[in-house]
Amino acid sequence: MRLVQITIPTGKRDAVLDVLETEEIDYVLNDETSGREFTAVVSFPLPTNAVEPVLEELRSVGIDDDAYTVVLEANTVISKRFEELEDRYAEEEDEDRIAREELTAKARDLAPSLSTYVIMTVISAVIATAGLLLDSPAVVVGSMVIAPLIGPAMTANVGTVVDDHELFVRGVKLQAIGLLVAIASATVFAALVRYAHVIPPLADVTSVGQIRERVAPDFLSLVVAIGAGAAGVLSLTSGVSTALVGVMIAVALIPPAATVGIGIAWGQPLVSLGSGVLVLVNVLSINLAVLVGLWYQGYRPEHWFREGDARSATIQRIGVLVVSILVLSAFLGGVTLDSFNRATTEEDIRTGIEDGADEHVRILGVEVEYTNTAIFQRPQRVIVTVGLPPSANGGPPGLADEFDAIADRAAGRDVETEVHYVTVESTA
Repeated sequence: MRLVQITIPTGKRDAVLDVLETEEIDYVLNDETSGREFTAVVSFPLPTNAVEPVLEELRSVGIDDDAYTVVLEANTVISKRFEELEDRYAEEEDEDRIAREELTAKARDLAPSLSTYVIMTVISAVIATAGLLLDSPAVVVGSMVIAPLIGPAMTANVGTVVDDHELFVRGVKLQAIGLLVAIASATVFAALVRYAHVIPPLADVTSVGQIRERVAPDFLSLVVAIGAGAAGVLSLTSGVSTALVGVMIAVALIPPAATVGIGIAWGQPLVSLGSGVLVLVNVLSINLAVLVGLWYQGYRPEHWFREGDARSATIQRIGVLVVSILVLSAFLGGVTLDSFNRATTEEDIRTGIEDGADEHVRILGVEVEYTNTAIFQRPQRVIVTVGLPPSANGGPPGLADEFDAIADRAAGRDVETEVHYVTVESTA
């Protein structure tokens, strides 16, 4: 529920009150005695989804931008007439949808001042970098809570649908600055950690689980980012808190950006490449979901003659986002296909060795090692552990060659094969 207060310009009192009476809205009218061009102040409660259509009606009878309009949140309204008004608008409009004016104000508030935004982003990126290097999910999650990244994404896209160029430019600039600041601060902090020997020597950062998860993104990354954007636009347009959704958006941006910085600090370009693509895909997907969601919910510019410009800008920006995501999806598709092929090859090697083993040979384990690259790994070595009874004097002759041939066929290339023999005793 909202409480609306409007200053009525001279000569518009009857027109405004006629609109309120026609809509069967309870109101309180106070004379305005400051001597300015306003004659009265009218206050009236409205259901949240009724604010925008009622303001549009009032605007059509002469309440323009020169009049002061204040929309406040109301916790309780006790009135039979108000309940009837709620029921009527519940049938006509989405009952949780906030007005365009309130949406724009919330979007502006979500984008903090530049200094605060930069400082909070640096702190978040440094904590995320520490959490990644420590392989601590709890620390990484903590870094997301303080990341101020939801505001710029919402601001840019609200500016697009309401044709507010200044709001759009501010949102885009803050997003670009935020990602660059996050990567730069993560790089500096990771380099300091590495060369100051704060952590034990780490030759390959992908050996850390939290980092490895963000190096080879696949198509599921799109689901995470689009879901975060969709949740963000729903929280924004329904007027509920965006804090928890902000954490979800930070999940898609801060840890991958920190991983880019770690890859730079450790001189591993493939780490930075994979996580960098993930950052770009996520930020583009979030913006696409927010922009489509706002337009689908019917948000348009205040003046009808600007709706055409807003529609053109929205379509163009949706097109740019979709094309960019499709281009980057080639990388995601390659990673997804590589992961599928790697899993299939590993299963073929394991199944082939187990099926091809002599009945007197007990296969205890098959381990496949891959080339030491961050992404697009290939089988390099197969280690087969064979269990033999104490009475056996070594394994069957030619077993290593047989397993090597099986592994080569399954992998489609020459791989090194090792056979380890282990004495196994069993009791009845």
